[in-house]
Order: sequence, then C-alpha cells, then structure tokens
Amino acid sequence: MKILISSQGQNSDGPIDDRFGRCPWLIKYDTETNQIEALENPGFRQSGGAGIAAAQFVIDQAADVVISGDFGPHAARAFEASDTKMCIFNGDISTVQQAVDSFLQGKLPVFQ
Repeated sequence: MKILISSQGQNSDGPIDDRFGRCPWLIKYDTETNQIEALENPGFRQSGGAGIAAAQFVIDQAADVVISGDFGPHAARAFEASDTKMCIFNGDISTVQQAVDSFLQGKLPVFQ
C-alpha cells in the first residue's frame, strides 16, 4: 500500500502539515517495502488551484491513502473520483511517522 502524508519536512521524523494543497512536501510511504520518499508538492507555490494540483499529483503517484489535516472540496472530489482514501490526523499527531503508525493501527478515520 502507498500512503502519502502532507509534511513540512523531507523525512519521517519531520513535522506534519495541516494544509494539504499548500504543504511543501508529500512524504510517500510504501508499506510493502517500508521505503520513504520525499516528494515536492507541485501545489505548494501555485497562486490558485493548489489543492487540485496536489490531489492530481497524489493520484499520479498511485497512492491508496492520503493523510493530512484538512482537504479542500476540490481535492476531496478528486480523491473520491479516484477511490483514493483520505484520512485526517488529529492534534495528538505531530510527525509523519506518527501519522503512518496511527493509520496502520487503525486510529485514523478514513473518508471516501
């Protein structure tokens, strides 16, 4: 399974970012290989349409799940159309690794 998490940094110990479309990094975690890859979010510097650009990028990465603090309506519709699951982390989570661990333990609600 491929999981993408909105992040302020480039590694799993880095801080998460509540903003999906405007986060600087998306951390890709592959549960089968335990590999982590930092991907620059193409929506980060866009003046408009950041959420949709970021959502299309996540879909192009063949992500099964995307985790963030919030999703705009356009990004949410794109994920719903592509069957990409969305999870929202809560205030107890501060790092990318904590978000992954919480998801794998079934502690994050899944929206679709």
